[in-house]
Amino acid sequence: MKDRDFSGSECSWEWRGLAVLTAVLIDALVGDPPSRFHPVAWMGSWIGILRKRAPRRGAMASFVYGAVSVCGSACLLGLVGLWSSRGLRRWRFGWLAEGAVLSQLIAWRGLMRAGEAVARPLDEGNLDEARRQLGWHLVSRDVSKLDEGLVAAATIESLAENSSDSVIAPLFWYGIGGLPAALAYRFVNTADAMLGYRDVEREWLGKSAARTDDALNLVPARLTALLIVAGAALGGGNAGSSWRIWRRDGGKTASPNAGQPMSAAAGAVEAELEKVGHYRLGEGLPEAKAEDIRRAGWMLSIGLFVGIAAAVAALLFAEGSFLGGAAGRQRNGRREEAIQDG
Repeated sequence: MKDRDFSGSECSWEWRGLAVLTAVLIDALVGDPPSRFHPVAWMGSWIGILRKRAPRRGAMASFVYGAVSVCGSACLLGLVGLWSSRGLRRWRFGWLAEGAVLSQLIAWRGLMRAGEAVARPLDEGNLDEARRQLGWHLVSRDVSKLDEGLVAAATIESLAENSSDSVIAPLFWYGIGGLPAALAYRFVNTADAMLGYRDVEREWLGKSAARTDDALNLVPARLTALLIVAGAALGGGNAGSSWRIWRRDGGKTASPNAGQPMSAAAGAVEAELEKVGHYRLGEGLPEAKAEDIRRAGWMLSIGLFVGIAAAVAALLFAEGSFLGGAAGRQRNGRREEAIQDG
């Protein structure tokens, strides 16, 4: 029996649906490999090399270098993804391999573990360890002076924002443009995480990465916020509060996207999320605590998986491509053969 050829456009939605399902299952059951085998870690290493070779003087030179380096690298990764995907589509079960690659571009399991790594010492009253875990796993800001409420708030914020950046957005772009789009997105997002700071060295070097990342996350961030509202409704949170505070506070952050899922999460767990001197989401709600981290993780997980399940179903059954579509293609093939024989 010949392997099925998925190279035709009529099979692309079915392929992507199966690959997404595979990716989510691998991430949920296995998680991330060691850094030396992780594609995102490789991206980070390459961005580090680009940063070391950046021009040291001149805003325009830094901006042009950053734009060309980041966009060029993202396009190159896209081409690698295109070449890989085309090759895999000639193999009957190539979607398994593509799903395995895609699983390395999402990080739900790692994100939930990071949240628990902060919540546990907070429960035990070990604030110093909770700060250390927060700074190690989730944020780059100074955590040395954060009290328990601010540590819990920062953790919930990071879980919500990264649910968009590291789960929904890669899958969204994979659904739109396959493996090339997912790889290119993840590279730009990683470049923004490493270069998108307003210090002397990176103000202009990372500006193009930051602006491109903002554009790429406009839809995923809002989709994630909507899924958080759904997760609150299904997971014991306050969906009404989540919706209201999202609509009220979603634009309070400097980023056009970060505040969307963060404010929805604040309402879902009914806790104020504050970054001192920057924003207060859900102002007037009680202070966040360790249990709110776990509740946020639970509701985020429910919302994300409901959304992913709906997306996979849509991909598998788009234009009848799954089961019925396969049967339809077989019937059409037999009809064409009968006509030719006649």
